[in-house]
Amino acid sequence: MAAAAELALLEKSLGLSKGNKYSAQGERQVPVLQTNHGPSLTGLTTIAAHLVKQANKEYLLGSTAEEKALVQQWLEYRVTQVDGHSSKDDIGTLLKDLNSYLEDKVYLTGYNFTLADILLYYGLHRFVVAQLVLEPNSWAKTAIGAPDTKSMIKTRSRRKRGRPNGSSPN
Repeated sequence: MAAAAELALLEKSLGLSKGNKYSAQGERQVPVLQTNHGPSLTGLTTIAAHLVKQANKEYLLGSTAEEKALVQQWLEYRVTQVDGHSSKDDIGTLLKDLNSYLEDKVYLTGYNFTLADILLYYGLHRFVVAQLVLEPNSWAKTAIGAPDTKSMIKTRSRRKRGRPNGSSPN
């Protein structure tokens, strides 16, 4: 999935109105966002963090110093390890490593859903879909049941406001 498409999906998941204009620069097609109020922003993770802040959902960037660092670590991992790798062996190794890492965790940073989970999901999605097309009875079938990011963000927002599991206020 192209970075511009990912950013548009992120905008939608965050509940932001459409309207941002994205372009890509260079051989690696690095995304660029031209803002209305200042300089353009460059890079997938930079733009994604900006969108999170714009949506007032900064908890997606981590709530403690350690969690914020882990989010940044996984965002960097997305760009350095996932993007640009296309060989089946590389992706197989990457997915095995991730599976191992996540054995005792709910999300990449532990128990909180963050921007890192969203961007890593978007980054891996194309490999899972390609695997399903090439080998319909493969491991990739289990990934299809993953929850959508919009509902995860909404659930987290409700919990932040003190309404667990979507219950309505008195």
